[in-house]
Amino acid sequence: MKNINFNMIAFLLVCIAMAVFMPAMAQPPVGPPPNSTPIDGGLSLVIAACAGYGAKRIHDRKKSQQKVN
Repeated sequence: MKNINFNMIAFLLVCIAMAVFMPAMAQPPVGPPPNSTPIDGGLSLVIAACAGYGAKRIHDRKKSQQKVN
């Protein structure tokens, strides 16, 4: 029983020490965080793809109307 109490007290002291000293050991951030990924390149590709798809749809629609007439 004595051994279990000693182990429990030692465990609690280690946990408390870790909780107290862990923030002190943390390193501060080095400079500002890096910028987010720019969306300009990806957004331009999406707009170009949508414009191309729209142009293809218009072309196909005109082609199918010419066949009917």
